[in-house]
Amino acid sequence: MSIEAELRAEFDRWERREIGVLNVLPYLLLAASTLLTLLQPTWDMPVHVPTVLGLTLAVTLWLICFHTLHPEWHQNGPLMGLYYTGLMVLAAGLVAVAPFFTIFIFVGYPQAFLYLNGRWRYAGVAATATISAVGYLGRAADVIAGAWWEWIAVSLVSVVLASAFFYFAELADQRNHRQKRALAELHEANVKLEAALEENAGLHAQLLVQAREAGVLDERQRMAREIHDTLAQGLAGILTQLQAAEQTLDEPSTARRYVTNAMNLARESLTEARRTVHAVEPAMLAEARLPDAINDVARRWADVHHVDTVLTTTGDARPMHADVEVALLRTAQEALANVAKHARASRVGLTLSYMEDLVTLDVRDDGVGFEPGANRASAAPNGGFGLAGMRQRVQRLAGRLDIESEPGGGTAISAVVPAIPAGGAD
Repeated sequence: MSIEAELRAEFDRWERREIGVLNVLPYLLLAASTLLTLLQPTWDMPVHVPTVLGLTLAVTLWLICFHTLHPEWHQNGPLMGLYYTGLMVLAAGLVAVAPFFTIFIFVGYPQAFLYLNGRWRYAGVAATATISAVGYLGRAADVIAGAWWEWIAVSLVSVVLASAFFYFAELADQRNHRQKRALAELHEANVKLEAALEENAGLHAQLLVQAREAGVLDERQRMAREIHDTLAQGLAGILTQLQAAEQTLDEPSTARRYVTNAMNLARESLTEARRTVHAVEPAMLAEARLPDAINDVARRWADVHHVDTVLTTTGDARPMHADVEVALLRTAQEALANVAKHARASRVGLTLSYMEDLVTLDVRDDGVGFEPGANRASAAPNGGFGLAGMRQRVQRLAGRLDIESEPGGGTAISAVVPAIPAGGAD
């Protein structure tokens, strides 16, 4: 159980005990006062017993009706004001008949606290103290006979003392109410906090699931790009070389050159496939800087496809983050592969530009071109992933890929990525 719950339970226990005592206190004091009045020696202070019993019965019925049987009336201010007034009138009658009922008149203080509000509480305190002063001086007849000044003095002293005690009791009650309200607010805040923690736990679990799904999707896309950029291109190149070798079987030296090219492509593709599985950067970047790696790719591609290819590097060629260099290298490979498949170009130019905040790679050819806005079968099983793969690589680095082409006018592909230096933030 929490601390605030224990405190609230303790407050509730004390409040129940207090209510229980206040409920029975009027009856106990009335019984004690009546008993003492009836037992006093008749030769000392004779009383009129029928009057005492009649008033006692009236007070008892008055208490039972308002104080005990109808608790729903307790919140009705005017009605309980009437009840308190009647109780004081009956109590004054009892004190006037027998001074021992001063014991009972004490209930006027807690009754004023329970059933009166604001300044009316202090009016009840004054009435109770004034009536009690009559009992302190003896019978009402003694006061009428000449003890007026004594009664006034005792009444004033009683009113002042009772009001002071009543004021401090009221402050204590207000403090208790504030503490109870604070505990209730604390409990409500704890309940809301627990609900928020449960909701956050659910959101956290949901985010974990989404993160796992996003990670799986990202890894699938990475594998798809790498397979396309390495295995698919390598197999396409091997197939091209073997077809060329098949067509030149009557020329053993030429056919042997094509077969050798196919074997080299197979070895390179196997190496890249292994590096892809282990998420290692391409072998060309592991052994050379990016301009040298792209130049090597362009040179070998030109040797295989017999297309004039030139790489131009501008700006301060400096080491970039591995993801930046891999994206640009794969873009160059894919762009050249597309030229070989579709462009029927005679010349290809590559420009690698290092700027302060950006690195760009432009690949231009003088081939047949195409219509960039035309609907392409990107989902075709035999192709169409190349441009999408290049765009995904570049966009993952907050870059962009631009394509300019027109039928008969060649094609230009421009990849722009942030210049994240080697060792920079991922």
